[in-house]
Amino acid sequence: MPKTTGASERTATEMLMQDHRRVQKLFKDFDKVDREDEEAVRELVETACLELQIHSMLEEEIFYPAVRAQAEAPEVENLLNEAEVEHESVDELTAKLHELEPADPMYCAYFSVLTEYVKHHVKEEEQRLFPLVDKMHGLDLAQLGEDMRLRREELFAEMERAEEEDEALAEASAPVDDSVPEPDDELEDEQEERDISRTRH
Repeated sequence: MPKTTGASERTATEMLMQDHRRVQKLFKDFDKVDREDEEAVRELVETACLELQIHSMLEEEIFYPAVRAQAEAPEVENLLNEAEVEHESVDELTAKLHELEPADPMYCAYFSVLTEYVKHHVKEEEQRLFPLVDKMHGLDLAQLGEDMRLRREELFAEMERAEEEDEALAEASAPVDDSVPEPDDELEDEQEERDISRTRH
């Protein structure tokens, strides 16, 4: 299979493997991060969860259905079924992580288990599923790759909009400070001086 260079020219399997490399890099970064640095831990975990969420949606919406439609070997069907079950487990773990704070002792434990699930999923896809898919003549992997690239852009845009809306809603619902400000001492002194000068005239 010829390798391509441009991002918009990658085949579907090349694109998914690039997703795998990004997530694996985040897992390695997590192993090195200071667990006491809660903000750094949260940022790595949330970035990894977002990447996994987008990746799963691209596979479930576009890649898996296209492969299923052309699959003839029972092995391909079985691998797709297993992959979808693995996605469900990953979704449950990422949802749990969203409920927890980095200070929770279970936070890193959930992420470590998520890492193991994803590593197994990646190995199954890259060593067993993708080689079979690359040999399927009825699949236009280049077009699938382009469809997935466009969908990825849509998903990121949708998530950015949702995040902005959440932030705006949080600002709008923030309590308004109705308290009367304390008088400024300097302003009080100036006012007293003006009052004294008036009484002298």
